[in-house]
Amino acid sequence: MKILISACLLGARCRYDGASKGHPLVERLAERHTLVPVCPEQLGGLATPRPPAERRGDRVVTKDGADVTEAYRRGAEETLRLCRLLGCEAAVLKERSPSCGYGEVYDGTHSGILTDGNGVTAALLYANGIPVYGESQIERLLK
Repeated sequence: MKILISACLLGARCRYDGASKGHPLVERLAERHTLVPVCPEQLGGLATPRPPAERRGDRVVTKDGADVTEAYRRGAEETLRLCRLLGCEAAVLKERSPSCGYGEVYDGTHSGILTDGNGVTAALLYANGIPVYGESQIERLLK
């Protein structure tokens, strides 16, 4: 199966802080499935590194107050386009991210508090019928 995956989980240094979040099970996942890396923030035109951002209602706002919602929406739309074009059947995305988080994201106060919700990309993929998994759920795709 082809699986869309957050590039930072593969070790790409594309996170807001210029770091990666490589995951130990990704190699096993790549042995069983074709992985298609994406970074929705970069696809939306944001630089790396960039100011940290969080969901605040239907908006995405940086720690210094800049509204970056449109860049996040562009990135989500490009990610969905690539997902369809390449025939991806699922997505494994970085948990708690304002773009990729699924089920739980930071609350928009930049104080480390989590709340129920989805990142912009995760929500768009899910709304278009793409099953979304966080990195803590990778084992489900290894069975």
